[in-house]
Amino acid sequence: MQASVINIESVRNDFPILKRKVHKDKLLVYLDNAATTQKPIQVIEAISNYYLNYNSNIHRAVHELAEEATAAYETTRDKVAKFINAKNREEIVFVRGTTEAINLVAYAWGRQNVQKDDIIVTTEYEHHSNIVPWQLLVKEKGAKLEYIGVDDNGELILDQLDTYLATGKVKLVTFSQMSNVLGTITKSEEIIKKCHKYNVRVLVDGAQSVPHMKVDLQKLDCDFFAFSAHKMLGPTGVGILWARKELLQEMVPFNGGGDMIREVHKYETTWNDLPYKFEAGTPNIADVIGFAAAIDYLEKIGMDKVREHEVDITKYALEKLSQIKGIKIYGPMNTEKRGGVISFNLGDIHPHDLATIIDEDGVAIRSGHHCAQVLMERLDVSATSRASFYIYNTKEEVDVLIKSLNRAKELFKL
Repeated sequence: MQASVINIESVRNDFPILKRKVHKDKLLVYLDNAATTQKPIQVIEAISNYYLNYNSNIHRAVHELAEEATAAYETTRDKVAKFINAKNREEIVFVRGTTEAINLVAYAWGRQNVQKDDIIVTTEYEHHSNIVPWQLLVKEKGAKLEYIGVDDNGELILDQLDTYLATGKVKLVTFSQMSNVLGTITKSEEIIKKCHKYNVRVLVDGAQSVPHMKVDLQKLDCDFFAFSAHKMLGPTGVGILWARKELLQEMVPFNGGGDMIREVHKYETTWNDLPYKFEAGTPNIADVIGFAAAIDYLEKIGMDKVREHEVDITKYALEKLSQIKGIKIYGPMNTEKRGGVISFNLGDIHPHDLATIIDEDGVAIRSGHHCAQVLMERLDVSATSRASFYIYNTKEEVDVLIKSLNRAKELFKL
């Protein structure tokens, strides 16, 4: 293993799946981390321990198992608040993922605040989860959806935001802190300051940023923030919506049912305190508890080291990929401006064909539009291949990727 700011060999030993061989004899090289990360044994055991020893519903019963489950569940909320430096634990709402968090804001805040002819601004490099909910909302309200464009370097053209804000009609600006295709790290604080001068609310999609870099919400100063557990070593089916307490208090519930109520009578209901007002029904208890173990794991390494490792491996990968004749790489080439995501096309090989070929060598990458068809249209391509890195990836694995790409070139006689 190469020298690193983190002990890669020790880390890799915590991930059982990395010992797996695919296609009979090929050691797995997992480079699809932007889609979902692998899980360390500590997370797997935390989930198993819940089911083995204290499986129970929460917030209701007073027996010992219920008390233990409730305590573990709420401990995760505290750890999330600390991890992103939220001011209040009551501002942390558990949802199923980033997608549900954004939809919750579109429904519970958007339908109260967005009116006819208002403007919602997003960007051309957004995931569909940060486009479709706003399309639905503006169609319902007679409002408008506008886009901040992407330049040829993969960065946002922020002068366009100034033009939109100057109309006085913008109600919300929403963007990803890190692009899931280009890897571009958005100038978030600059955007938020611009918006707040016009009293415009800001939602930040942190699905790709929180797993890879230190995020401080009090410093960021946005109004809404969303991210998912499964992209940061945690289980699927768990996400976080953070929102300013005063906004959550004003918003109507997204779902109705158990646990989000204070009292229910025949014709009226009063709501529970925050954040439970937005957590109807039995939640995903086991996986929320597993998420705490993922946070512990990342904090033990240190997010500064996570970022430093990814900058190092991404720089190495960009250098190696750039040496392949006929390759087209998308996004900033400066690793200080991008995360550990590299999208590319190789000659006229379709990304699905390329991914299939290198899978034969045990290399798992993503191919397709990456839930970012608006960006694909901007890039004038139907799809790209995408390699994405995390704490357990090595430069040796990058070398395997490069060798496999060169084999694909030979097969297609490029």
